Amino acid sequence: MRITGTYLRGCALAGLIGLSGCVKAPPPPALPPLPTPAPVSVEPLEPLVVPPSQISKDLSVYYRRLQNDLLVQGLLRGDGGGADTPYTQAELARNFVRIALFNEYRDDSDFRRPQATVSQLRRWTQPIRMSVEFGATVPLQQRDQDRASVSAYAARLSRLSGIPITLTDENPNYRVLFLGEDDRRAYGEQLRALIPSISEPTLRAFVNLPRDQLCVVIGMFAPGKSSYVQAIAMIRAEHPNLMRSACIHEELAQGMGLANDSPGARPSIFNDDEEFARLTSHDELLIRMLYDPRLKPGMPPNEAAPIARVIARDIMAQGAS
Repeated sequence: MRITGTYLRGCALAGLIGLSGCVKAPPPPALPPLPTPAPVSVEPLEPLVVPPSQISKDLSVYYRRLQNDLLVQGLLRGDGGGADTPYTQAELARNFVRIALFNEYRDDSDFRRPQATVSQLRRWTQPIRMSVEFGATVPLQQRDQDRASVSAYAARLSRLSGIPITLTDENPNYRVLFLGEDDRRAYGEQLRALIPSISEPTLRAFVNLPRDQLCVVIGMFAPGKSSYVQAIAMIRAEHPNLMRSACIHEELAQGMGLANDSPGARPSIFNDDEEFARLTSHDELLIRMLYDPRLKPGMPPNEAAPIARVIARDIMAQGAS
């Protein structure tokens, strides 16, 4: 470090030519050693939890009543289908075409009216880096439960599709968001930053999602391509446990490429009748078919449908039903 100053420079010169007048000051007394500080235990900070608004609380009551009503009707089944829900290879192939080769909504949709449109075959061709993110109003215990549910289900989807899925917060390309009403309404700018090409109707619909839209997934592709490069699933934090689990199963599977619903698909979660809450045996076969190497991303329905019938025949011949 360079020190400048008139007084110090004059004393240094006097010392060099042997003059007196600059008296060397005695060294300062040695300071006693400082005491060794006791180790400090630092507890990790827990995530901040913000109380939900009354609107959010009212939604929680509404969805709890809705879940109870569905259960009373024998819906939200978790058994995966059984003897009461048989299906043939022709039905499996037909359901595949309807679910994998059509979109439930237009790309600029406001999510208010489903409008099935013809699509090319779309799926992931790269490993999935999946993050699980929570809004500030989501209780910590619920976060632990949902994170565990997503982890277990992601492993199942990976086994069925053959696509590696890793849960990570580092550069994720598949985000699973659990947002309360207050969290989602404040998420618009963040969503725009994640998807710069998002349409204004879709952005507004996400922020102002109607009550009857239980959950949603948005998939993105490279220009002119049919392979996913990014997906964002949003699940309402106000849902009771079973309905959140149902949303996890449906939206994450739709984000794998099974983008449509069909009223004729049974047993299936890709059916708006809410009969099944969790991925069924039939749906597992749809995922296996989607990721069969005989099918290629970008195939139109007229090209993919005959191959799907062959794959369905081969799968059913193995005794899957």
